[in-house]
Amino acid sequence: MSTPTVSASQVKELREQTGAGMMECKRALVEAEGDLEEARRILRERGLAAAGKRAGRETTEGKVLARVETNRGTLIAIGCETEPVSMNEEFLAFARNVLAAAHDRGSVAVDDLEPERLELIGKIGENIVVTGSERFEAENGEVLSAYVHPPAEKIGVLVKAKATPELAKLVAMHIAFANPRFATRDEVPEDEIAAERQILEKLPDLASKPDHIRAQIIEGRLAKGFFADAVLADQAWVHNPDMNVGQALAEHDAEVREFVRYNVGE
Repeated sequence: MSTPTVSASQVKELREQTGAGMMECKRALVEAEGDLEEARRILRERGLAAAGKRAGRETTEGKVLARVETNRGTLIAIGCETEPVSMNEEFLAFARNVLAAAHDRGSVAVDDLEPERLELIGKIGENIVVTGSERFEAENGEVLSAYVHPPAEKIGVLVKAKATPELAKLVAMHIAFANPRFATRDEVPEDEIAAERQILEKLPDLASKPDHIRAQIIEGRLAKGFFADAVLADQAWVHNPDMNVGQALAEHDAEVREFVRYNVGE
C-alpha cells in the first residue's frame, strides 16, 4: 500500500491551526490520508495522551497574574516545569485567557479552559497546571489591590480592605514578603492554637515554673512566635518594623477583610 501524498500547503495549514511541529503534522496527515479534520483529531488525541503522562510532574515555575478594576479583582497562578516555558508566548497567552475567564465569570469558568490546557501540554511538552484562581468583589467602600513581585512574577497577592488604595497596596506587598496564613487571631482554628500550646508546655525550661507563671510565658511565646509568624495583624510591618501590621492599620482606621497569596514556586 503506497503512502498518501501530503502537500507542503496542507502541512502549513495544519501547523497554523494546531501549533504542532512540522513533522508531527506531516505524520498526522499521512495517517489521516490527507484529511485535515482527521489529522487535527489525531494530533489532539496525541496531545491528551502526552498530558496524561505528564500530569504527575512537579510544577515549580510559572506565572502569577492579577487584574483589578474598581469593584472586582482577580488573581490566578499557572504552574509549569521550567523557567523558559514560563516565558513562552503560548504559555503566557493561556495564562491571560485563564485570568480573563476567572475575572469575567468567576473561578468556576477556569474549568472551561481544560481542553486548551491539555492541548498546550501536548504542544509544549511540560505539565501545566492552574494552581490557583480567586476573585474578590468590593462593596461598601472597600478597596481592592494586587501586587505581583517582579521580575519573576511567581508570587502574587490580592487584598480586599477598608483602607486607602495606597495602604492596601502596601499591605499586598507585605503579604507577598511575609506570607501570613490568617488575617487576625480570630481566624486561627482553636485546635491549631491548642496544639501549639501543648508543644510549648512540654519545653524543659518551663517544667519548674509555677502554673500561673508558666501560663504567662506560654502566652507570650505564642504571641512572639506562632502568632507573629502566621497572623497578618501580629507580623512586624515590613515597611516599618518598629510596629506590627495591626498597629499600622489602626493608625489609619483600616482593616484587611480578605487576602489571597499564590506562589508557584512552593
